Amino acid sequence: MRSHSYDDILSGKRKRAVPEVPAEPGLVVEDAGGGFCGAVVRLEYGNVVLEDRHGRHRVFPLAPAAFLLEGKPVTLVPAPARQRSGPKLSASGSVKVEGLRARTARDSRIWVEGKHDAELVERVWGHDLRVEGVVVEPLDGVDVLADRIAEFRTGPQRRLGVLVDHLVPGSKESRLVESIRDPNVLVTGHPYVDVWEAVKPAAVGIAAWPPVPRGVDWKQGVCDALGWGETYEGWQRVLAGVSGYRDVETPLIGAVERLIDFVAPPGHA
Repeated sequence: MRSHSYDDILSGKRKRAVPEVPAEPGLVVEDAGGGFCGAVVRLEYGNVVLEDRHGRHRVFPLAPAAFLLEGKPVTLVPAPARQRSGPKLSASGSVKVEGLRARTARDSRIWVEGKHDAELVERVWGHDLRVEGVVVEPLDGVDVLADRIAEFRTGPQRRLGVLVDHLVPGSKESRLVESIRDPNVLVTGHPYVDVWEAVKPAAVGIAAWPPVPRGVDWKQGVCDALGWGETYEGWQRVLAGVSGYRDVETPLIGAVERLIDFVAPPGHA
């Protein structure tokens, strides 16, 4: 996206009129000078506070032609008092796009290990994924990853992001990932044995995830220790405890955010 400065807009013999746009919470604009893109959070002392999709805040003065809206220069002005209110946030903490119509799905994809991973990612990042037109698909294990990548036929506009459980040095998962050299594939992960463990214990009403003996299926071992019954019943408890990003551990948040940015880079259709 090309940036314009105030001098650019007013240079030449004729001055082009720059439209004034109310700085309503949730309005997404780009700083014309530095390229920072974010949603309006609030106005304070003649400045506007923008928040990007990672939750980072930046403050900018309400200067003429200081922002780009859909690629065109605009001047932000205070919204009428009746319109000022805090922005609505999605489960991931991003500013919610009201009246969203999901965009056509990109050719790029995010792959996760299984159904539970996909459902948890949807619970927290579903709004963001629909905004970006990104589809999440389960792999049913990372053992098939190399073959699936070869079948997918990646490219600059056909990227793959892969979320892996238990991605720690020396693990089977880390060895599989190290063998991938495709620049159009990004693999991230979290250190937990299973994606259940990436949910904070307090979210599901326990003090800590119970230890599971080696050789015992981790999900079933957890359900047995907690009296949760079968694993499908345990998963219902876990998923029901998650309402947003605050209910999951930081390594999972960082891993998923990196994948979304990789398969749907800012400024790319």
